[in-house]
Amino acid sequence: MDTRLLRTFTTLARTGSFTAAAAELHLAQSTVTVQIRALEKDLRVRLFDRLPSGAVLTDTGARLLERAQHVLDAEDRLHHEAHTAAPIEGSVTLGASESLCAYRLPLAVAALSRDLPTVEIHMRAVGSPSEASEQLSSGRVDVSLLLESRVDIPHLETEVIGHEPLALVAAPGHSWVEAETSPRHPGEQVDLGELAELSEQTFFLLEEGCCYSDDFARQLLATPGEPPRITRFGSIEAVRACVEAGLGLALLPVVSVAADLASGRLHTLRNFPEFPILMLRHRSRWTSPAAQTVMARLRRLAAEGWVGG
Repeated sequence: MDTRLLRTFTTLARTGSFTAAAAELHLAQSTVTVQIRALEKDLRVRLFDRLPSGAVLTDTGARLLERAQHVLDAEDRLHHEAHTAAPIEGSVTLGASESLCAYRLPLAVAALSRDLPTVEIHMRAVGSPSEASEQLSSGRVDVSLLLESRVDIPHLETEVIGHEPLALVAAPGHSWVEAETSPRHPGEQVDLGELAELSEQTFFLLEEGCCYSDDFARQLLATPGEPPRITRFGSIEAVRACVEAGLGLALLPVVSVAADLASGRLHTLRNFPEFPILMLRHRSRWTSPAAQTVMARLRRLAAEGWVGG
C-alpha cells in the first residue's frame, strides 16, 4: 500500500477539509480527492462522508484512522533511524485547553518556532481528557496540555510540567470587593462558608468538563444553606465579560484576567490553590524527535513560568 495515501487520509481526517488538507500537503485539491478515492477503492470501504460542512469520517474511517497512524509512525521512525544525524525537523501538533491555547501557548510557540525553524508547530483546541485521548490515539495531535488534577486513562502517559494560579474575581463595584481585605495566598484552602450572603450570589463558570470549574461548582453546592446561582459558559471570554459587567463572580486562571486585574477592571477576592498543567502523550505511539524536542522545551518554559515565551 502506498503510504502517501494513508498520509492524505490522516491529514484529511484531522483538517476535515479537502482544501486545508491539500494546502498542508502541498498538493492540488483534485489530487487529494483522487488519493482518497484510490484508498477507498483499495480498502473497499467508504472512509468519509462528503458534506457541505466538510469531510466527516464514517464509522469505518474512524475505526481505521488509528491503524493508519500506526503505519505512518512506523514509516517515520524508519526514516529517522536511517538518518540519525539529520537535523530535527517535521510537524508537531499541540492540543491544549482554551486558557492554555489563548494565554500561554501563542508566545511559547512563537519562541519555539524561532528556536526550531525546521519544525512546523500547529495548535488545536482540546476540551477534555476524553477528547485528548481520542485525538492522541487518532494522531490528530502529538502532545496535549490540559489543566487537570489528574488523568487516569491507561494508554496515556501524563506528567505535571507546571501549575496555573486561579483566582475568584469580581468587578470593582461588587459588595464583596469592599468587604474583602486579605486575599488568600496560593495553596491556602478557601472556606466558602466565610463568604457572606453566598446564596444571593451568581457565579459564572466554564462549562462542565473543565476540571477546576467542576471542582468549584461542587464546593459551592456542598456549602450549607441555599446554593448560589451558577451559570456555565463555553468560553473564558464570555465568563470574563459577564463578571466585568458586574453580573457576578468567577473562578478563572489568573493569566486570563491579568490585564483586567492590572487595570482595575476586575478585583481578586481569593487566590485559590494552583492547578496542575498536565502534558499527555500516547504510550504506544512513537514520539518523533521533533515532538520530543518540543516537549522538552515546553517543560522548560512551564518551569520558568512561561517567561521564555
